[in-house]
Amino acid sequence: MSGQQWFAFVESNTTGTGREFCAAAWARGLRPVLLTRDAARYVYVEQDGVETRVLDTGDMAAVLDHCAELLRDGGLAGIASSSEYFVSTAALVAAKLGLPAADGDAIARCRDKETQRIELAAAGVPVPRFTAATEAGQAVRAAAAIGHPVVLKPVLGSGSVGVRLCRDAAETRAWAAELLGRATDERGNPVPGRILVEAAVQGPEFSVETFDGAVVTAVAKHIGPEPYFVETGHDVPAPVPERTAAALGDTALRALAALGLGWGAAHTELRLTDEGPVVIEVNPRLAGGMIPVAVRAALGIDLVDAVIARAAGQPVPPARDAAGRAAVRFLHMEREGRVTDIAGLTAAREAPGVVAVGINTAVGRTVRRTNSFQDRLGSVVATGADPQQAGARAWDATRLITIGQTDPEERPQHENLAGPAQGAGGR
Repeated sequence: MSGQQWFAFVESNTTGTGREFCAAAWARGLRPVLLTRDAARYVYVEQDGVETRVLDTGDMAAVLDHCAELLRDGGLAGIASSSEYFVSTAALVAAKLGLPAADGDAIARCRDKETQRIELAAAGVPVPRFTAATEAGQAVRAAAAIGHPVVLKPVLGSGSVGVRLCRDAAETRAWAAELLGRATDERGNPVPGRILVEAAVQGPEFSVETFDGAVVTAVAKHIGPEPYFVETGHDVPAPVPERTAAALGDTALRALAALGLGWGAAHTELRLTDEGPVVIEVNPRLAGGMIPVAVRAALGIDLVDAVIARAAGQPVPPARDAAGRAAVRFLHMEREGRVTDIAGLTAAREAPGVVAVGINTAVGRTVRRTNSFQDRLGSVVATGADPQQAGARAWDATRLITIGQTDPEERPQHENLAGPAQGAGGR
């Protein structure tokens, strides 16, 4: 290993593609190292033997110093992050060290949802009506002006954390107070809260995956029951007419141009209304939720490897032959408790069409409901001849997995933790 250059990751997804990033670095002959405050947060690190360095990743100077040390110690090929919270840090540090990087300042502006919305609206990109609020009464007044129902969300965040539909003033006041009271910075320190109050846009939800300013594909999303917005699955590519896919892609590219983005990967979330696509938010990073794995299975385009290649200054891989259709379905917790055992993974992996099975928890961990992506305890990606077959295969495979749970008040029992039936969701 001594002859390999390092590739540094600043924190990581706790689920989904975090593990894939490290595997892609190894496959390119690089030596992945995870810079993190707490390696125990990542199940895959110990399982895969990923090297770690413990430091305050909320301190950009500390990250820069450590990456400079890696540059001296065998060479540093690139820096990236699969975490929404650290993509700007990774880009800014890479640029300071003369490594390939996106515009870190543009990413930082984009990550602030209020700033992002202001810039998109100014450029004429369709977004929901919105107002920022710093106290609960202000949020209630904003919701009254916009009209209920409204969606409340933190200005910083990802994975549907803290995102909730509020149907009336009472719900708005209560959830605004909750969000404002839990606001912290990236080191976990309490800070003055700021949230978005926005119109609840009606219509099916999609994402558009782009790379270097070009559309890769549109993805159809399945969403769990209101008032939360937890994703239960994805279909790749979205089973929509070409004209619809083109409209979604064009709107996403307009949003990227307005925000000064376009280098590397981006993940734009939209709703398709009767008047056309509306941008819900632009994420200046590769998609999570196993979408890149499904894109690779369906279209032969390896976005994870492309991100690593781009950040390391290496050629981006060409597309290869693929199945044409793929689906992701998630396993969701149905109760809280401590994980005692996990079974059925081999059967799920050997099920028809299955190309990937992931588990986002481990024996001994206690799972708690958050009404966010953290409630997804696992995932299955499957291919099929059409969207229906791919989705059914992924869903059927999730039902082969059982996770034993217990808590101090109950005896151990096995409970299948698959989410709603495939095709459910959509709000």
